[in-house]
Amino acid sequence: MPSAPSVSSSITVRMQVEARPTAVSDLTTTIERAGGIVTALDVTHSGHSRIGVDVTCATRGEDHAQEIVETLQDLDGVLVERVSDRTFLMHLGGKLSIEPKVPIRNRDDLSMVYTPGVARVCEAIAARPADARNLTIKRNTIAVVTDGTAVLGLGDIGPLAALPVMEGKAALFKRFAGIDAFPLPLATTDTDEIVRTVVAIAPAFAGINLEDISAPRCFEVEARLREALDIPVFHDDQHGTAIVALAALTNALKVVGKELAEVRIVMSGAGAAGTAVLKLLLRAGARDVVVCDIDGVVHTARPGLDASLAWTAQHTNPRGVTGTLRDAIAGADVFIGLSAPDLLTGDDIATMAPESIVFAMANPRPEVDPDEAAAHAAIVGTGRSDWANQINNVLAFPGVFRGLLDAHSTSVNDEMLLAAARALADVVTDEERNATYIVPSVFHPDVTTRVAAAVERAARETGAASHRIGADVG
Repeated sequence: MPSAPSVSSSITVRMQVEARPTAVSDLTTTIERAGGIVTALDVTHSGHSRIGVDVTCATRGEDHAQEIVETLQDLDGVLVERVSDRTFLMHLGGKLSIEPKVPIRNRDDLSMVYTPGVARVCEAIAARPADARNLTIKRNTIAVVTDGTAVLGLGDIGPLAALPVMEGKAALFKRFAGIDAFPLPLATTDTDEIVRTVVAIAPAFAGINLEDISAPRCFEVEARLREALDIPVFHDDQHGTAIVALAALTNALKVVGKELAEVRIVMSGAGAAGTAVLKLLLRAGARDVVVCDIDGVVHTARPGLDASLAWTAQHTNPRGVTGTLRDAIAGADVFIGLSAPDLLTGDDIATMAPESIVFAMANPRPEVDPDEAAAHAAIVGTGRSDWANQINNVLAFPGVFRGLLDAHSTSVNDEMLLAAARALADVVTDEERNATYIVPSVFHPDVTTRVAAAVERAARETGAASHRIGADVG
């Protein structure tokens, strides 16, 4: 349960209330004493002796919401008629729909949109397959693919339960980048079958966004799809996280006056996100990184390392650190958590170097309580929206795919990821940058356009773009 009331667990309570002078204040006071936060109150109707009231309040979760409702029911003169969960209402019937872009008003329109006129378009594409980008939805459409094995902080909940997340992802693509994205949860966890399925449906799409596929299978799925397809394949859990983390660290280091190549970085988490962040940090110039997982520090002498951990051991830990996460962070300049909640305390953060940076990104509960960390660290970032410095993937993936689609890119490479991170960091100006503002808001108007332009430029410079500047795009 979240430690503070959140709009993500907000409810609206419809009540009949005795019409007395203190009726409304009694309701709000009761809710606030029960730990809720009133965000809206509306009188829906009024009579001689009773009024109808809708009260909306933020809660800490379902159990807390039920406690608040029961407290309201105990008030004299109050009848609770209905309780609505606002988050469930927003998801009712799904969050997406498909709408035609052209009118179908009469027989002439029907003849052009469908048969017989559509046959001419089919023949044109058969003769010149590249025209599909101009003459179909392919040019601006991506697939959001998951098997439901690593969904948010929920783990392996299956493809059907993952669908609301994929819908949400598609809605964000549309809202922030104007991209049409379609959710595709797959009823298989077999790597071969996932690859075959995505390859089979790929003709309709200009890009593939992999989402919430557990490690280490996600590495193989991505690598094989990149080999098999001539459209970009981007695993957001890996590369979106890496882009935003690097952008945030770039600005955080400027605030504290340190250089990436000189600082000691400790990471907690060696899964998909952790490995991707590690690789991009190394690519950006980090030299002293120590990675920890559930078994402690990853080092070359540790037995039982799988292929991914063996790579990590060979490319990190130049000082030969061993032991636990707590051992590793002593004297470190930077902590980046992509693992599990409540691994550290404020006392642990106190052992870090002066002017330390803490990115505790486990959701919904971070690796260390942000308030405790802030008592000792110069800069604290989390994955949560109720704290400053939210390190959120939505800062990256809409702009990345907008740039990839605009370039007609055939692939994704490290140069594009680094360009995206630099562009995102640069959205925060020298005048704006401070310890509580190292990444821009997800609603900042320049985020998507700046990231997209940087990715498109990198695609052209690295030869991944297949679309000429000034070419007719239909």
